[in-house]
Amino acid sequence: MWGTEIVMKRIGSKGLMAALLAVLLLMPDAALAQGVAAKLSDGNTAWLLTSTALVLFMTLPGLALFYAGLVQSKNVLSVMMHCFSIACLVSVLWLAVAYSLAFGEGNPYIGGLGKAFLAGVGRGALSGDIPETVFFMFQMTFAIITPALIVGAYPERIKFSAVLVFSGLWLLLVYAPVAHWVWGGGWLAKQGTLDFAGGLVVHTTAGTSALVLAYVLGPRKGFPSELRPPHNPGMAMMGAAMLWVGWFGFNAGSALAANGDAGMAMTVTHISAATASLVWMTIEWIKFGKPSLVGIVTGMVAGLATITPASGFVGPLGALVIGVASGLVCFYCVSLVKARFGIDDSLDVFAVHGIGGMLGTMMTGVFVSAGLGGAGFAEKMTMGGQLTAQATGVVATFVWSAVVTFIIVKVTAAVVGLRVSDEQITDGLDVSTHGERGYSL
Repeated sequence: MWGTEIVMKRIGSKGLMAALLAVLLLMPDAALAQGVAAKLSDGNTAWLLTSTALVLFMTLPGLALFYAGLVQSKNVLSVMMHCFSIACLVSVLWLAVAYSLAFGEGNPYIGGLGKAFLAGVGRGALSGDIPETVFFMFQMTFAIITPALIVGAYPERIKFSAVLVFSGLWLLLVYAPVAHWVWGGGWLAKQGTLDFAGGLVVHTTAGTSALVLAYVLGPRKGFPSELRPPHNPGMAMMGAAMLWVGWFGFNAGSALAANGDAGMAMTVTHISAATASLVWMTIEWIKFGKPSLVGIVTGMVAGLATITPASGFVGPLGALVIGVASGLVCFYCVSLVKARFGIDDSLDVFAVHGIGGMLGTMMTGVFVSAGLGGAGFAEKMTMGGQLTAQATGVVATFVWSAVVTFIIVKVTAAVVGLRVSDEQITDGLDVSTHGERGYSL
């Protein structure tokens, strides 16, 4: 106390300010950065809270309505039940262990259990400049929608118990490790693989696993020549519109800040979706003579999935090219999977999300270039090196997802079985599994 008064008298208030300024100037950059990172940003927190709600809105009700409109009327409730129950199951597992496996400290391949049940994460804990609880919730919504996307591969013929067992194991054994590789500081992050919002973590994992599960499960009754058309394209369009809106939280929210990166991510997301929709519609119009509502909204989803890994790295030119490429490539992959390979991936999860995610991941390696309007390559990184890093991520994610999913499917089949009986398929899963009807006609 007395020492402070003596110092003040000797150097004066101006001298004290000068001394403090000198200390700040001499302070190491790391110490300054730590001080800045430790301060909560109200604006960034508000944006991430909003983005979290938007991404959950994508699954409930967006994806649920989109998928429900595409199946037969006697299975509409079962698809909604799949999406809703997966959201609940994943939320609990994310809290218990999956968040820690994805984002906890561990090794290059998997996180540890230090944050299981959010151990040590209190109200004041920060992740960067936002509360860690907000980061936890934001990432939870990604973990929810990813296994929910796989629902499109197996409607109208799978046991509900199999959906729960498969989805829980898949979250822990496929999603959490890949999320750690890319976003949790794992080996793909260290080698420079770029995935802004989930081209690998979400779409490649879900699409690949959907293909494997559909192959093992077998086709729907009447596949491929006697399938009935979607029972309610209008419902599918409403769900797709919700996906489009929610995707802004998905991609722009992945900037983890309310800044220019978020603004550009939102812009390129919209441009890619709109472009891919027009491309898909045009191909249908030329090939079949009539543009369909289901077609244009499917093109939109393809555009959204493909821009996802690139959204924070590319500019409007990249978005336009990615939108065109996704509309063309994903459209032809739909018939390739079903007609050429004979796999009943019912709602085209692999062709739209899997192919879209992998295509977008590779195109990120090109359009991240500053000369093409992107954010620019990392220091000492060339386009060739970036494409190599992107290809490594694609191959590793595809192989891991395929192999582990096949094992999970076999385990699920042994524990609870996979497929319902032919009689239940004829009656519809709404009545035979859930005892309810979507419509009283």
